[in-house]
Amino acid sequence: MTRIFLGLAWFAVLCLAATMIIGLSLGDIRHDVSPDVQRWGSVHRLLGVATALTVMFVDSIGITYFIGTSRWCKEVVETYNLDVELIRRGTLLKRRTFFWALLSMLSVVGIVALGGAADPATGRATSEAWVTPHLLAALGGFAFIAGSFFVQWQNIAINHELIEQVLAEVHRIRLERGLEV
Repeated sequence: MTRIFLGLAWFAVLCLAATMIIGLSLGDIRHDVSPDVQRWGSVHRLLGVATALTVMFVDSIGITYFIGTSRWCKEVVETYNLDVELIRRGTLLKRRTFFWALLSMLSVVGIVALGGAADPATGRATSEAWVTPHLLAALGGFAFIAGSFFVQWQNIAINHELIEQVLAEVHRIRLERGLEV
């Protein structure tokens, strides 16, 4: 799972970077009505939505992974009467990861919301006032989301070690009892 999550996280970060690069290279989209600039503005908006969905997807995978593995760990520990500390460690990892994933999701929602507010295509007179907040949120959000993915990836690696420990204990117990391994 560590390699899968890492690959997906890198893809999401690359999407964030591409969206940001296109947005920064647009120039003055409000006053330059040339077809090329307007087309790249549309690309920026569509890529922004696709990137937000990608970030949500990656964060959701992290959350789902921990929900499943912590449940599995609890059932195995209870079945084989293993140390309950294993359940506590798994639950703690799940909670820490959920916190980072949730903040990452909220960050991307905030970036998209500010981008929508800054979009001149809305026709709102106040949209220009939202350009700088959108830019700052995109820059800060990029760093935060990348950091969040790193923390989630580390927690997945630690959880993998925990799973290996549980499996080793189960293997030992099954050998002691003469059961199939």
